Amino acid sequence: MIYLDNAATTFPKPENVYKAMDTFHRTLGANPGRSGHRMAVAAEKEIEDTRSIVAKLFGIKDSRRLVLTFNATDAINMGIKGLLKPGDHAITTFLEHNAVSRALNGLEKRKMITVTKVRNSQEGFIDPDDIKNAITSKTRLIVVAHAPNVLGTIQPIQEIGRIAREKECIFMVDAAQTAGVCEIDVNEYFIDMLAFTGHKGPLGPTGTGGLYVGERLTLDPWREGGTGFEPASLSQPEELPFKLESGTPNTVGIAGLRAGIGYILSKGVSTIRTHEQNLTNKLIHAFRHDQRFVLYGTTDIIKKVGIISMIVKGFKPAEIGAILDQSFDIAVRPGLHCAPFAHQIMGTFPDGTVRISPGCFNTENDIDQLITALDTIANEKI
Repeated sequence: MIYLDNAATTFPKPENVYKAMDTFHRTLGANPGRSGHRMAVAAEKEIEDTRSIVAKLFGIKDSRRLVLTFNATDAINMGIKGLLKPGDHAITTFLEHNAVSRALNGLEKRKMITVTKVRNSQEGFIDPDDIKNAITSKTRLIVVAHAPNVLGTIQPIQEIGRIAREKECIFMVDAAQTAGVCEIDVNEYFIDMLAFTGHKGPLGPTGTGGLYVGERLTLDPWREGGTGFEPASLSQPEELPFKLESGTPNTVGIAGLRAGIGYILSKGVSTIRTHEQNLTNKLIHAFRHDQRFVLYGTTDIIKKVGIISMIVKGFKPAEIGAILDQSFDIAVRPGLHCAPFAHQIMGTFPDGTVRISPGCFNTENDIDQLITALDTIANEKI
């Protein structure tokens, strides 16, 4: 199969990820931090080594402020629900994934907070001035996707972060589509909370991710229990990362995450990004001026990650996905992509679009075969 659904999860993973997870399960499968024997100590070291390598990827100075989570949704909920209090105001956008939209909406429905959604341009960008103009005296949080999963448009997070810092708001960035693909420095971009998942750009397995918690904020834990730290106390530890890491972690997944990020650092984030840009640009040039297709968002490859949302005129996106899968052995993602507000703004609700997302292991031949397949499908409606 030609796999072009890397925005959902990257596939395949680097060989060292498979090997690291197999070795861990066979030799270090103890519960970290819960026992003093050598295997448990070695498992704990694997976690701390992973924490350090993730911190390096994002320019985090104190790795203890990097909380390992089960995915970006886990991290986003941990940040939003651990920060916001009754009466707070939050600012977000119409481009967000449901991980953000539902977490905020749930608090708003319970009348705990108020939420303002900022609109985007037709090309898929947020204007930092619109964020600034939405800030009130009660604004506590600004949360924005670095690159929304429907359009892949890279948002001006440094400018937004600077505004948040000047207005003394907490700035949270959803880096689910940019971690491991774009250079990110939490200090340079004024980021207070960074949420990411391990199974996409970082090339790790599912069930992994993280949340950076900056020094300007304190989060209440939304999950409490055993941490292996201060076990005699009935109170949750106050010290990070233990405060937010209750329960047995996904140790084998964390070992795979470390291996995936190690692969990225060895290749270079910029090298991976350039490869994905080249493949995405080839798709853009093939369809941009073809009247049988509609592309959404900017076509400027410098301003987007490797995501294309499109429709083929005369077909529903679900039909295109099924035909590509069954007749051409090509995997893409049709539908709403867990981001209904984005599709409402784009005018593609309720059917959504066909999302194509090349990854670092795709080739130009993969793209050529997809172009040929879509051309063949589109000709059926002429």
